[in-house]
Amino acid sequence: MAPETLLPQLMFVFGLGFFAANVKVTTDLLRFLRRKSSAVLIWENPKPRFYGFALALGAVLGLLVVIKIFVLGRTPQELFGEVMMFLYFGYAVPLSTRVPRGFYRDGVWSDSGFMPWGQIQAVSWKEEDESVTLMLVSHFKSIARRLEVPGHLYGQARRVLRDKVKAQDIHMGRSGLDLGSRRDEDTV
Repeated sequence: MAPETLLPQLMFVFGLGFFAANVKVTTDLLRFLRRKSSAVLIWENPKPRFYGFALALGAVLGLLVVIKIFVLGRTPQELFGEVMMFLYFGYAVPLSTRVPRGFYRDGVWSDSGFMPWGQIQAVSWKEEDESVTLMLVSHFKSIARRLEVPGHLYGQARRVLRDKVKAQDIHMGRSGLDLGSRRDEDTV
């Protein structure tokens, strides 16, 4: 297969992948806008490790799209992959970092997405230097989500979890033989 026919097909496949990523980020942003008023304990999300590189990549892709349209005379349909990558790095990544992490009335916004209180089966804390990481394990899916909690909010975060367990919004799962000797709020 010739490179001039393979490259457009490859860019279209990349475009489909980035289209799916853009749809996910957009739905996350819409979910956040709906939940924004129900925040219980939230904090600003730290910028990703390569945030500046992602912004620079978005700018370069935007420039590439402009050059291909106005200088090379390509149609926007031919640039589907490049446009989707530009939208992801230029808009989706920066907007997704603006979603505050933390606890909302109906669940937890972790580093990798939202988890309703009813899905949480187990929690675990990992203490580090300046922050603490909360691991949330789901009832329904075999996934664990992490939430980096700033050190100064650690006590408040534990209190919110304890209150949710007392209100029976979270039902801690048991492993092994459950003799009923441990209360759910003690696991938080």
